[in-house]
Amino acid sequence: MQIDVLTLFPEMFDGVFGASILGKARDKGIVSLKATNFRQFSTNKHSTVDDYPYGGGGGMVLKPEPMFAAVEHLVPHEGPRPRIILLCPQGETFTQRKAEELSQEKHLIFVCGHYEGYDERIREHLVTDELSIGDYVLTGGELPAMVAIDSIVRLLPGVLGNETSAVTDSFSTGLLEYPHYTRPAVFRDWEVPEVLISGNHARIDAWRREQSLLRTLRRRPELLDRVALTPKEKAWLQAIAEQESNTAGSSDSE
Repeated sequence: MQIDVLTLFPEMFDGVFGASILGKARDKGIVSLKATNFRQFSTNKHSTVDDYPYGGGGGMVLKPEPMFAAVEHLVPHEGPRPRIILLCPQGETFTQRKAEELSQEKHLIFVCGHYEGYDERIREHLVTDELSIGDYVLTGGELPAMVAIDSIVRLLPGVLGNETSAVTDSFSTGLLEYPHYTRPAVFRDWEVPEVLISGNHARIDAWRREQSLLRTLRRRPELLDRVALTPKEKAWLQAIAEQESNTAGSSDSE
């Protein structure tokens, strides 16, 4: 995969692209990561990339010319057009499913803005996707781009040491991930669940599924609406929810 980032601050990506999982993926040749300063595509002698908004108002707006020129410089003349992703608070909320979708692409271009916003013609005629990592505003698109890139690259074959890790992550199955334990088996009188050291893999798989369901019910119950559940699982979760609701009601009345 090839990933390009258009930003006014390419130095922000030096550490992120060179360390940990992303750095190893780049060293293995699994992914090409490059940050380009789109100021170099400015068309005026002062190298400005922003201007005052038509109609007045506070803040500055990114001009269309440098951004279009930068993207056109990166896009090959032949072959499929890459996904061009604008990071902005108005975009589609980034999810694990979106990461999985984008991990199937060969070339991604992330556009990181600053100032008040983008000229609307960038949204309408240049980008293919708009993404947001949450309902809050940051000073620029660099941090959201880093988050998205990390989430996408770790899904590429050969990036993670254990290929099953990404499959069982929270949200990959639609559920939150089950609890993990490691040595020692007993720490400060807290014991690892017996089933995990039983060696019975069928029991372990059943326990992990049950724990994922239980954790999702208690922390993110809305996710269960999008998960395929067996009639037995539905009945069990309903019984747990009713029991915990009754217990909470009883405590409130005391």
